[in-house]
Parts: sequence; C-alpha cells; structure tokens
Amino acid sequence: MTTVDPAPPPPMRLRELVFGAACAAAVRAAARLGVADALGDTPMTAEDLAAAVKTEPRTLRRLLRALACQGVFTEQPDGTFAHTEMSRLLREDDPHSLRYIALWCTEPWTWDVWPKLDEAVRSGRNVFEDVYEREFFSYLNEEAPESAYVFNRAMTTSSRQSAEDVAELLDLRGASSVADIGGGQGHVLASLLEKHPALHGTLLDLPAVVGNADPRLREGGSLASRVRIEPGDCREDVPVQADVYIIKNILEWDDDSTRRLLANLRKAARPGARVVVIENLVDDTPSMRFTTAMDLLLLLNVGGAKHTRQSMVERLTDAGLVIGEIRPVNAYLHAFECTVPA
Repeated sequence: MTTVDPAPPPPMRLRELVFGAACAAAVRAAARLGVADALGDTPMTAEDLAAAVKTEPRTLRRLLRALACQGVFTEQPDGTFAHTEMSRLLREDDPHSLRYIALWCTEPWTWDVWPKLDEAVRSGRNVFEDVYEREFFSYLNEEAPESAYVFNRAMTTSSRQSAEDVAELLDLRGASSVADIGGGQGHVLASLLEKHPALHGTLLDLPAVVGNADPRLREGGSLASRVRIEPGDCREDVPVQADVYIIKNILEWDDDSTRRLLANLRKAARPGARVVVIENLVDDTPSMRFTTAMDLLLLLNVGGAKHTRQSMVERLTDAGLVIGEIRPVNAYLHAFECTVPA
C-alpha cells in the first residue's frame, strides 16, 4: 500500500524538489493516458486499469505508485487503486477539471526552457526565442498546433471556472455595451450577457481563438444577436468602442506588449468608459507555490510576470487610467476598476 509521505527533513525535501520533473511528468502521463477517466467510483487493479488504457500493467503500477505518494490516486490495502480529490481533477468530465491546465504546464516546449532559467534570471528576458527562434505565440499557432490546442483548452477551462464569479462581481447596470479584450472563447462575456439581457458585447481575440468561440456567441447561439466577434491582435489594435472593457489575465506578457495593449485601448475608448482589469496577484494569493511557478514560466516563454498589487497599479497609472476600487473576485483573482479620463 502506498501512502502520502509526511513532511520530510530538509535534506530529503531538497532531494524531492530536484526530482520535481518526475512528479510533473507523472501527472502529465496520467492525463495523456486517460487513467483518471478510466477509473470510476470502484477501485481497480493496475491490471484492469492497464487493459482499459492500453499500457503495460507493471509500468502503470509504478506510475500509480509515484502519483499515490503525492496524493494523486490512492492505493488500497488490497493493492487496488482509487480516486482522491486531486486525481478526480484529471478527469475530463469533472466540473472543476484541471486536465488541460496540467497538460499546458507540462507541454514539450516547457522541458526545453526550464533548464535555461538561470539565463533568463541573468538577462531578465525570455529564452523561448533563443531556443525556438521565434516569438512564443507565433510558434504555438504556426509550428505546434497540438500545443496551441492544449493552451486554448486550458485558458477555456480557467475562464469558464471564473466566469460566473466575474459576472457576479460586476455591476453593469446602466451600461449598454461591454467588450472582452483578449477574451479567449468568450465565457466571461457570455456570462455577462446572460446576466444582463439588455447588454450588447464584443469579443476580441486572435482569429484562431475566436473561431472556436463559445457556442452561445456564434451564429445560431442564444446570445448571437447581441454579440460582435472581432478577430484581431489587441497588441496591434483595439477596434472597439464600449461602455465597459474587460481585460482578464492577459497583462502578464512582456512590458512592451502590455503597454501597447493599454495604449490601443486608451486610443479607442471614450472618456468615462470603465476598464476592469482582472489578474492573479503574486503578493495576494493563497496559492503562492503555483503562482510563483507560473511567474517564472512567464519569464521563460514571453518575458512576462505575474503582477503584485503595486506593479499592476503602476502599469495602469502609466497608461493614463484612473484607478478606483480594487476588489477580490474570488480567492485567486482581483479586479482593478478603472476609468478613462476626459
């Protein structure tokens, strides 16, 4: 029977940390093999699971043993394996599924850039372009369609899970139009339109992204008559006028991209328009291990960073926005309420 290890002494904890890649790879393997989907509510033997996911029983048992040590699956006294709260999150059908988040954080390109973290820290810039000789998003969309798909699914998962929280937070009474800038497939926008039947909305994101917009927003969808879908790159232009602009989880790019986006928005927006910026804050979150790790990954791939409350205030102030209230959306996100000055 495999159990979760108690807190180890420092020498063993450091040994565990330097083997962190093994843990990440084990989670990725389980997600790609579909082990969590094959395991139902009844515990199963490694042999039965292996038959279901078409692997060798002995090596699958080794994988499950490594994961059970981390609390992902659990081994029963009779040698069968059962779900834990964490392993259920790898199921595709779980309402809080993190399957695509787990895949995104362990995509093939990540294994090429992590060893160069010292170079990124030394230079203060991304190393992705040194490795792949092109900008990150260009690489995804032109050279790595499977990774781009995983990225879009991961962002969709994250957006869908926070969309209702955003809709609950924002008071849009009195507004007639809202624009979701870099809004992915439009889950936040759809939630806002469903809550406010008189509201019209615009979704702006890259063509490949909005081409797979939420079915509610597309032609024939329940919200289509109140939506304009605008393919484009907000770093190049924001061809949208609205009463309220939503910018969620995209000001983590490099500083130049952030400045360009905010400048484009200032150029497009009418005086008095609201701008609601929603971000994870690295200095105000209960998930510091995850958030600081993502902060380092952003440095590696795009030269970006997770923001502190102060750094976000500085970016928005430098863009000429007037910052009002700063409120938590949920345990992980904060909303910066801004207005465009006259």
